[in-house]
Amino acid sequence: MKPKSKASESAAATCFLLMIFLCSFINGDQMETNYEGLSYSYYEKTCPKVEEIVRSSLSSMFILDPTSPAALLRLMFHDCQVQGCDASILIEPSGDHQFTELDSAKNFGIRKRDLIGAIKSSLEMECPQQVSCSDVIILAAREAVALSGGPLIAVPLGRKDSLTTPGKHVADSELPPATADVDATLNLFAAKGMTVEESVAIMGAHTLGVTHCNNVLSRFDNANATNENMDPRFETFLRVVCPEFSPHSQTAKVTFVVNDQTSLVFDSAYYDDSMAGRGTLRIDSEIGADPRTRPFVEAFAADNDRFFNAFSSAFVKLSSYKVLTGNEGVIRSVCDKVD
Repeated sequence: MKPKSKASESAAATCFLLMIFLCSFINGDQMETNYEGLSYSYYEKTCPKVEEIVRSSLSSMFILDPTSPAALLRLMFHDCQVQGCDASILIEPSGDHQFTELDSAKNFGIRKRDLIGAIKSSLEMECPQQVSCSDVIILAAREAVALSGGPLIAVPLGRKDSLTTPGKHVADSELPPATADVDATLNLFAAKGMTVEESVAIMGAHTLGVTHCNNVLSRFDNANATNENMDPRFETFLRVVCPEFSPHSQTAKVTFVVNDQTSLVFDSAYYDDSMAGRGTLRIDSEIGADPRTRPFVEAFAADNDRFFNAFSSAFVKLSSYKVLTGNEGVIRSVCDKVD
């Protein structure tokens, strides 16, 4: 056999490297990626310790208050659902902002806004005026998932903060109601570029935390409401824990039901409950029965890794929705005030 020339060996090596490059590009491995003006290495030079600072700030807090992860994840969801992920949910009423999105009843129970402010203060000491409050919210939610047993999600960064906060009416219209069904939920997340599988996966965030009785009672206050796929024993349990007082009463607001049997752990137990008719909210039950969503509920219940992968993809899409980048927004020095 004729030996290969150096030129042919070089060409073969070049082709091999090109194949590796293409595979990396296709799989997204070890590649710098932009997503709607965001970047996975955005703070590499301006604040390289940003993720480390966020993680260390939260680790001890999660030990002291194990309900913190659920609160931070909900905070991120509610910020991103209303005019995009721009930290507008953190702005306190003042001056021209006498009424903010927090005045919406759908933002009842939002917590840990002060924790975002504390993390921001630490970052200002390390790298002043570099990290936005909106990126801190996303990173805190990412850590909330990971430190609760879920996946560590790679998220692109570079969001800017808004200079305004929408009023109560905007939050009322853009945040989903507790009575949302499968159609409404799939439409909501499809508008953010999610597939049906990703939409079912992002609902898995309900594996953490609790649901207040004022939202549970909405399932029973309409005589025509359907409670498909609800275990009769679970319905009895809900009615005992959340008796038939007004959904708007103070008692309904302070009483709650845990979302699943492992409400402090990010796992797939939510989907087991959904299939068994033990979903706390209407959507939690219906995705376990609807033919469009049931196959994914079954798949996630059987395969934790598949759930984690789909949730990670959905998390990135939600956290990148309608973001402000470049000169479109600002970096607030204090998260609850407009500079």
